[in-house]
Amino acid sequence: MSAVKKVVLAYSGGLDTSIILKWLQEEYGCEVVTFTADIGQGEELEPAREKAAALGVKEIYIEDLREEFVRDYVFPMFRANTIYEGEYLLGTSIARPLIAKRMVEIALATGADAVSHGATGKGNDQVRFELGAYALRPDIRIIAPWREWTLTSREDMLAYAERHNIPVERKRGKQSPYSMDANLLHISYEGGPLEDPWIEAEEDLWRWTTSPEQAPDTPRYVEIDFHQGDAVAVDGEAMSPASVLTSLNALGAAHGVGRLDLVENRYVGMKSRGCYETPGGTLLLKAHRAIESLTLDREVAHLKDELMPRYASLIYNGYWWSPERRMLQTMIDASQERVNGRVRLKLYKGSVTAVGRASTTDSLFDSRIATFEEDGGTYNQKDASGFILLNALRMRIAARRRQD
Repeated sequence: MSAVKKVVLAYSGGLDTSIILKWLQEEYGCEVVTFTADIGQGEELEPAREKAAALGVKEIYIEDLREEFVRDYVFPMFRANTIYEGEYLLGTSIARPLIAKRMVEIALATGADAVSHGATGKGNDQVRFELGAYALRPDIRIIAPWREWTLTSREDMLAYAERHNIPVERKRGKQSPYSMDANLLHISYEGGPLEDPWIEAEEDLWRWTTSPEQAPDTPRYVEIDFHQGDAVAVDGEAMSPASVLTSLNALGAAHGVGRLDLVENRYVGMKSRGCYETPGGTLLLKAHRAIESLTLDREVAHLKDELMPRYASLIYNGYWWSPERRMLQTMIDASQERVNGRVRLKLYKGSVTAVGRASTTDSLFDSRIATFEEDGGTYNQKDASGFILLNALRMRIAARRRQD
């Protein structure tokens, strides 16, 4: 343990990471650098600076990474229409590679020889943080306190905090029984009553979205502009990536869009039940698929859909920085060059429907061919006979064999 001289800690200022900070100082006898990332979790981060300084930290990094998070991680993921196990929009998963990258960069800048995180030994985040760190700096040392220390309960942690004079906020009133993670893309909830997959999540759980039953009785229409697969404007107003997602979050949340109750397969082997709120991401996914329906070639679209589950698993399992994810991203990004245009969505009581899509320069939709009316001879319907016969040939041969 004495071999570690300086460690960069992913620090939130909460109970867990405050205890980890002191534990690193005590057990490893090393200097600790704290890193706190603002990725849109909606919390005041300056208290983290004060807490770290009170515990003797001299190098404190608090960084606003919201634009980078959406531009370089969320948007590239949504170009692939990424969903894990058919439902999950990967709000927690996609934030981890950015945090891992900055931890490693700060370690290099400060001369630290190790990084540390507060992920438990049962979850996916430990894998995501550490695979990312090793991929970017193969010689980095990683300290995962939850896999080393003897603290096994909240009571143990509170006792440790008291012994070491670590300030603990005693919140008045009812405390949330859930483990939560929030960023600009989503809020996740795990633990507590959710550990029984039969029990419906109580309405008080949801902090972001309006209940669909209580959402406005009048539908809300929103238009989203795309350029090369990325959303660039909402209702005609050009916005930065983070501003686009912030705007869509507000619209979706107000109309009860984006709630999810899911039992998922963790990479470490267990099943876990969680609830998620992803209002803006739900709108973004619906709109992106709608504009692709106009602008992507059929086989390109189908190939993307075939590869998407593998791409989603790579992100979920922590392989954002792997060569295979980078290779897939190159192909996905190439498919987006002509994904340009505008989509109109209808939001109503928890539902979102694409009701209009247009691309003035890149649409492959030709009404002269698709029409049920007279098409002026642009499509010869008699050609379909040969097309069908050729595609039926192998099945006709098999049917004759069975008859014989």
